[in-house]
Amino acid sequence: MGLTEHKAIVREEFTRQAEAYASAAVITDQDRLARLVAAIAPGDGGRAIEIATGPGYVAMALAEKCREVIGIDLTEAPLNIAERTRMNRGLTNVSFRTGDAEALPFADGEFDIAVCRFAFHHFEHPADVLAQMCRVFRDGATIAIEDLYASELPARASYYNHFERLRDHSHTRAMPPTELIAMLAGARVELQRLYSDDVIVETEAWLQSAQTAADDAAEVRRLLEEDMLNDLSGARPFRRDGRIMFRQRTVALVGRKLR
Repeated sequence: MGLTEHKAIVREEFTRQAEAYASAAVITDQDRLARLVAAIAPGDGGRAIEIATGPGYVAMALAEKCREVIGIDLTEAPLNIAERTRMNRGLTNVSFRTGDAEALPFADGEFDIAVCRFAFHHFEHPADVLAQMCRVFRDGATIAIEDLYASELPARASYYNHFERLRDHSHTRAMPPTELIAMLAGARVELQRLYSDDVIVETEAWLQSAQTAADDAAEVRRLLEEDMLNDLSGARPFRRDGRIMFRQRTVALVGRKLR
């Protein structure tokens, strides 16, 4: 598929954000990585693919258990970070390449595991990405998605996605958990495990890491102040030592592909 306007925005954002994203606490957290790998339960000897791998941390964590892991991403800048880390760690069974999640350059049934972490809220057509993930792995293989999630109540979800999108224009939509589960079921992925968590975000550092434009950042602050007063999104903002904080809610879903 061609580079759509949105995919061009994704590349622009993650070229600019690559270093900050690669060092973000939620991305580097070793306990969070270990929990996801344990939920996937890769065993030994399988072949895995990570979609939208970014700096490659999940792919490299899986490489400790799998025969081979391939990380694919639309943007070159984070892949350069991933490759540098791979070389520093001396890993020989993981590789990284550019590619489009909506048109994976692999044959049907090549993989035993497909995983995607914190990227579905950047996809224009998440069901199409899921279909590609399902296509490239064999029946009975494991699929794992971890992502931000939004409220089950549409108005609250819209409010939350609005300020996320102002901060990072590549954000499309964090989905509510029931929509993610239904999307998996529609692709004949049977849910095996599910867990959720909160990440406490300090607003100014979060805005700085995306290099959010001044006008957009000011509107995000205003929306969070309003949210603090009227509980509008589920992010439940609050002040700590004079700083605005809020909660990003995350969910991980692990399932098995059926015929």
